[in-house]
Amino acid sequence: MLNQELQKNIRAAANILLQGGVVVFPTETVYGLGADAANPQALRRVFEIKGRPLDHPLIVHIGHVSLLDYWAGGIPDGAWRLASRFWPGPLTLILPRRAHVSRLVTGGQDTVGLRVPDHPAALALLRKMGANKGLAAPSANRFGRVSPTTAAHVRAELGDSVDMILEGGSCRVGVESTIVGFTGKVPVLLRPGGIAVSALEEVLGENISPPDTATPSLRTPGSLPSHYAPVTPLEVWPAHALERRAWELAAQGQRVALLELFEEPSPFLDSPRLFHYPMPARATAYARVLYAALHNADGARFDRILAEAPPQTADWQVVHDRLRRAATLYCLTETLENAHEKLV
Repeated sequence: MLNQELQKNIRAAANILLQGGVVVFPTETVYGLGADAANPQALRRVFEIKGRPLDHPLIVHIGHVSLLDYWAGGIPDGAWRLASRFWPGPLTLILPRRAHVSRLVTGGQDTVGLRVPDHPAALALLRKMGANKGLAAPSANRFGRVSPTTAAHVRAELGDSVDMILEGGSCRVGVESTIVGFTGKVPVLLRPGGIAVSALEEVLGENISPPDTATPSLRTPGSLPSHYAPVTPLEVWPAHALERRAWELAAQGQRVALLELFEEPSPFLDSPRLFHYPMPARATAYARVLYAALHNADGARFDRILAEAPPQTADWQVVHDRLRRAATLYCLTETLENAHEKLV
């Protein structure tokens, strides 16, 4: 149930969007930088504010699964099954676009990314905008940087460059949606995210192909090798190498933030230059707080962030994906000496 103040703000946000403005709004994944998906001028502002290349597509957020075939055509049964089961939720489907869908939204491609967000404020905002309306929205941060999971993160990075920030608390999933493409003969995982691939495959009754089977020219949000990156250089190390690397940087006079999979800080890493950020030992909980931890480390102006590499199991897939794209160095099994050769 939305309180009166939030309902008032949602009405104001809808009016701004319908008049061609840009509004930041909450979803269950991250905060989105939204514009009316049918307004070319508003869409261009989103790209300008974010510093996003025009050929990098946006995801269109819609209010209900019944609107899927208004935005996409040639929808296979598998896409309908996933949408019916997981919407509202952190799942984006890539499908052939309808002719009326702006190429600004699709990055010039003939496919469109669609999802129904699972956040009461986002759904109320879409209803206020009216029938068949969609919100084209990347994450509300500068292109390539860490996505925001609170309104405070947005304000710190985008300031007053947007027309309104609709506050909706902390995002409960904390990482972006899973993206599945239905542009070929088989469904393809284009980005791991808030829904596990195994859950999608159970509904589909078939395997989802890995990203390397996707059409090479297909561009999708968050698929660049470097993305979700903090300003502070981030390194990922296995537990056995983390201590040595931390002491090495501390000896150089650097202030280091340590993201460790411990309830208590390691007693072997006791130094005034080493600051401990204990991270959850469960994958979903870790994903929920990862971006907040990176924002906090950036705000504290550390010289380096060191993250302990999580377990290499399927449930940690999305965390590994985000850490790998965000990291200056991503080392799981190499020796410290070999990894040094890759440091930038």
